[in-house]
Amino acid sequence: MKTLNFFIVHLEKLLNDTIKTSGGLELYLDPKYDEFKNRITEGEVVTSPIKHDTGVQVGDTLYFHHHVVVHKGQPITGLDNHYHVTYDPELAINSQAFAYKSKKTGEIKPLSTWSILEYVEEKAQTESDIIEVVKIKKIPVRKGRVSFKSDRIEEVGLEVGDVVGFPKSMDYRFMIDDKEYYRTRIEDLLYKEI
Repeated sequence: MKTLNFFIVHLEKLLNDTIKTSGGLELYLDPKYDEFKNRITEGEVVTSPIKHDTGVQVGDTLYFHHHVVVHKGQPITGLDNHYHVTYDPELAINSQAFAYKSKKTGEIKPLSTWSILEYVEEKAQTESDIIEVVKIKKIPVRKGRVSFKSDRIEEVGLEVGDVVGFPKSMDYRFMIDDKEYYRTRIEDLLYKEI
């Protein structure tokens, strides 16, 4: 099957509904227990949109917005455990696919205009750290470190390792290989620390 504008991923389940104790005992969670945190946000790519050169190959891992699995997900009719994930190369807000991991190389690449950031511990500011800033509206800010390279990241003058600020309301978290990251639209990044 070929698609024009969306990915198809294979998912065995929509929620991480079990946990294992240190003794190896598997416990089942109530589906409503911390539902947001336990939603599946990655799946194996079955097909990529042929209209766009994403670099994503069949078998790669696609990381996507939790809306793909909300309320029984976005299933493909007639294909058990297959779900569609929207993609827009120009606007992250229209793209549920935000990154992928190559099965061949293990490399992680952001998609569309998404950035993938590591958490940065906030430090107390001293007077020497403060540059005069004109504040129009106070925005609670969180910091993150750019974790993965993409053409879009480079286009806005950022590199892997740069520390950026973004609104705290935009700190959507997800996991890659048991490590927590933020996914944030590049257009929501407020500044780069120098």
